[in-house]
Amino acid sequence: MRSVDVSIVTRNIKEMCIQANHFLSEDMDIAMKNAVETEEAPLGKQILTQLQENLKIAGEDMIPICQDTGMAVVFIEVGQEVHFEGGSLTDAINEGVRQGYVEGYLRKSVVGDPIIRENTKDNTPAVIHYNIVPGDKVKIKVAPKGFGSENMSKVYMLKPADGEEGVKAAVLQAVKDAGPNACPPVFVGVGLGGDFELAAKLAKKALTRDLDGERPSGYVRELEDELLEKINALGIGPGGLGGSKTALAVNVETYPTHIAGLPVAVNICCHVNRHMHRVI
Repeated sequence: MRSVDVSIVTRNIKEMCIQANHFLSEDMDIAMKNAVETEEAPLGKQILTQLQENLKIAGEDMIPICQDTGMAVVFIEVGQEVHFEGGSLTDAINEGVRQGYVEGYLRKSVVGDPIIRENTKDNTPAVIHYNIVPGDKVKIKVAPKGFGSENMSKVYMLKPADGEEGVKAAVLQAVKDAGPNACPPVFVGVGLGGDFELAAKLAKKALTRDLDGERPSGYVRELEDELLEKINALGIGPGGLGGSKTALAVNVETYPTHIAGLPVAVNICCHVNRHMHRVI
């Protein structure tokens, strides 16, 4: 059994919130730079170059990459040999978000009730996804999610007979409907299987996968490649003003599902696909 004081979690969450809002992770940075080099449309290339300048200024002057500093989404994998001390883990995570957004001078974008809509003034609470796994480590992913692209995301409850072609059609329709509103070039997370809510969670998790990490095999990899090609063939392009780079990646996560269903969730993220990973 390994004991971990929750204050360590708070400190890491705070730092990760600040870091994610000022710097892209290495894989996202590489993807954006590659897009500048390979974009075919002159206007698209110009827009991507301007986005690179924005990223440079954000890092040098410690100004957020985007004015929408997002709602904090936290994926936390807890080894079952870990014992937390010093308080509630959930409270510790939210305290880290509070400190990060207040001390990091990040915009507070969370309201305490979806109808009353009074700002909580510290960007809490976070959306937290827990997973208990073997071992004695704690893996944390922090992904601040802006709502320009979040509002363009969709869940489709397809029939099994719709099959893989139905999945492709649903993803392409979601991207078409998003158009310029998701601030392309986008990253597309697809959750396939499970049930209504798990499909959405899988799609969100898919967005946090490192692009330089291990990819799925078999039909899932082929599906990712085909969807990326077809999305880019739409010609929406950077800023929605035309070009060959509508999306920079499509990540698909799958899970077993019911014999009567084929849930598909599409979670779209703008070119600022913010996520940071740490292990404590």
